[in-house]
Amino acid sequence: MRVVLPWGRLAVAGAAAVALAVALAGGAAAQPAAPAPAAAHEAFRLSDIRHVWVIELENEGYTQSFGDSAADPYLARTLPSEGALLTNFYAIGHNSADNYIAQISGQAPNVLTQADCPVWVPLPDDIVGPYHQVLAPEGGCVFPASVPTLGNQLSDAGLTWKAYLEDMGNDPARDRTVATAQGPACGHPATWGADHTEDATKTDQYAARHEGFMFFRSVTANVKYCAAHVLSLRPLPSDLSAAASTPAFSWITPNLCDDGHDVPCVTGQPGGLPQIDKFLAHWVPLIMASPAYKDGGLILITFDEGSTDAACCGESSGVSSSHPNTPLPGIGGPGGGDVGLVALSPFIRPGTVSAVDYNDYSMLRTIEDIFGLSHLGDAAMPQVKSFGTDVFTG
Repeated sequence: MRVVLPWGRLAVAGAAAVALAVALAGGAAAQPAAPAPAAAHEAFRLSDIRHVWVIELENEGYTQSFGDSAADPYLARTLPSEGALLTNFYAIGHNSADNYIAQISGQAPNVLTQADCPVWVPLPDDIVGPYHQVLAPEGGCVFPASVPTLGNQLSDAGLTWKAYLEDMGNDPARDRTVATAQGPACGHPATWGADHTEDATKTDQYAARHEGFMFFRSVTANVKYCAAHVLSLRPLPSDLSAAASTPAFSWITPNLCDDGHDVPCVTGQPGGLPQIDKFLAHWVPLIMASPAYKDGGLILITFDEGSTDAACCGESSGVSSSHPNTPLPGIGGPGGGDVGLVALSPFIRPGTVSAVDYNDYSMLRTIEDIFGLSHLGDAAMPQVKSFGTDVFTG
């Protein structure tokens, strides 16, 4: 809704009153001074955003999700009409784990993260290449404590963060969660252990590979720290009740059914895009109604990988300084394909569309810039840009 401010009408009325007073006095008077120009609106800055939520979905390219609104009308029609649709937003690779890792650390794919880490093999702790990439041509899954994540950056800056993972801890034996006052937390396979969360069960559809923080010893080595930040979805409604209890940064991963990964789901639900729509239609309005969102919030909704191996923003085929461990981050090419992204914020004009090229590293860089943090890994590449005024149009 456009609000018309009354300043113009007040100025006209004021001038008329001056003229009337002069006439009643019966004499000439000097012309009143011109009113001072209205103060210019302060330009938008990324730092004006105070709370960020990322909601990550599964396995659909732009054509399948945003390009077919009959399959997911809430995601493809309703949400873009309320915010911005980024039509050229690219995933980093295939399959799942390498994208989730890249989004919160800037670390590029390697041959084991490309394979979704069926066994959580540790990476070396003493070899770091350009853009702070851990060098391991043979691959690995568990990053050493010397490699930070976005969460570590936020903590070091005195800012709060949480990852909310649906179904984590429903079966503690399956994902090795620990019990806390906020519920189950910090669920992940053991180093050198098999990942028993790769397939859903009827009671627990959490997948450890669909959440990047669990791959980093900088988060998991300190169990108390991990348990305070990596939780199930259960505390989210309570945390949203006040701005003070809402983290500065929140990551949300639905379970293997609600993120669209499984079709159909082990529970008998349809899964796929209809399940995504149902999940988003429940949670996005709750976030948008929260005090934290109204006070400078930003919601980013995207997918982990698309249906092609296209790329942008500095990603290319062949071993390079930005991805030294595999010649093809997308397995069949340089990237994970165009997945699109919806951004919602009071700083975005409803119905905005941007065709600028961005990728997962752009999203990480944008979040880092919002909170005044340095750029991790490949988010520091000169070809990677933060979201600009093409997105923040409000």
